[in-house]
Amino acid sequence: MAPKKTKAPATEAVSLGPQVAEGELVFGVAHIYASFNDTFVHVTDLSGKETISRVTGGMKVKADRDESSPYAAMLAAQDVAVRCREVGITALHVKLRATGGTGTKTPGPGAQSALRALARAGMRIGRIEDVTPVPTDSTRRKTVVMLDPVSTKFAVIVACTICCK
Repeated sequence: MAPKKTKAPATEAVSLGPQVAEGELVFGVAHIYASFNDTFVHVTDLSGKETISRVTGGMKVKADRDESSPYAAMLAAQDVAVRCREVGITALHVKLRATGGTGTKTPGPGAQSALRALARAGMRIGRIEDVTPVPTDSTRRKTVVMLDPVSTKFAVIVACTICCK
């Protein structure tokens, strides 16, 4: 006797994000940390406690010298945008960070391209905020030691606070 044919139960589409109306924006926070060695694109919920996705430029390229490149940052941001869409996040507030502290306060080369890639992937951009840490005279800044070619003596050049921000 042949086995009985049974109908497979219909599977519903599983939604990971919150229940929202059509066209309503669901916000997340994109923390973009762009140093001169790497670029991190880290998306959390609005409280900042729950990580949705975190991708770095080093995860996208093989060569170490390319980790902080705009291309690697663009690939990282595209991966993050795809994951945000899966979860149901449609808009992002952006917190941009450079090394800061006693280091440079200028974001690395991947900051702009990561932000542009998020926007081009269809993510709506809410607020853009610079959250680079500012020192309050706690640590002494690193000095630069250079060899003087004329007298073959060491010259210590202290990074000044007026022109080397």
